[in-house]
Amino acid sequence: MNGPSLEGKVAIVTGAAMGMGAATAKLFADAGAKVVVADLDREKGESVVQSIEATGGVAVFQKTNVAIAKDVEAMVAAAVEKFGKLDVSVNNAAITPDNRPIAEMDEDEFDRIIAVNLRGVALCLKYEIAQFLRQKTPGAIVNTGSTSSFRPLETSSAYTASKHGVIGLTKVAALEYSPQGIRVNSISPGAIDTPMLRGALDTFGTTEEEFAPVLSLFGRFGKPTEVAQASLWLVSDLASYVTGANLAVDAGFINR
Repeated sequence: MNGPSLEGKVAIVTGAAMGMGAATAKLFADAGAKVVVADLDREKGESVVQSIEATGGVAVFQKTNVAIAKDVEAMVAAAVEKFGKLDVSVNNAAITPDNRPIAEMDEDEFDRIIAVNLRGVALCLKYEIAQFLRQKTPGAIVNTGSTSSFRPLETSSAYTASKHGVIGLTKVAALEYSPQGIRVNSISPGAIDTPMLRGALDTFGTTEEEFAPVLSLFGRFGKPTEVAQASLWLVSDLASYVTGANLAVDAGFINR
């Protein structure tokens, strides 16, 4: 393929059963990586693996709840067991935003969103970086933030807090492990046409026609592959001097 290469690399992508995660797993495989497709949804995750294999790529499915440390540890172990090492990862798994003002907060819902969207990223960083250190090799990680990492989303305190936290985790990890050649960056997708966004439209009672012009200078939703391309560049050798950075894939929304 033309563009960044991941030939000979082993990659983990979380939340890879659909949407941006699935697009990223497929693109990484097209770029030459052997991919661990990590997700809770076995049926959809295995379908992504089959799609990769159908085009000559190499992938395995690993059932993973990123909010559970043992699952994340097992995910990294599976990459090493199946493919011998770990080189890159995209910590993408997240759940749909909440939709209620703070004074009406559902505490269980708040905890669930923080557990997946923030604790999940922290756990992935912990076990992925530990593997890089054991190997004594450089590595590259991309954490998936959001435009909500920079612009608050009204009635979504848990989601906004979690995505702000992802940026903080990214910066701390980059500071701590750059001496070992480990690069940690984030992407902040805007309105990307995924099942999660479609669910959010239903939650907020709006439509694509109403919402897209508000969130995009292009007046359209982004494609999952457009986000995947950003992650591919960040984990590739083409971004060898980039760490602790955030790349907005949002059609200009953050700066609007």
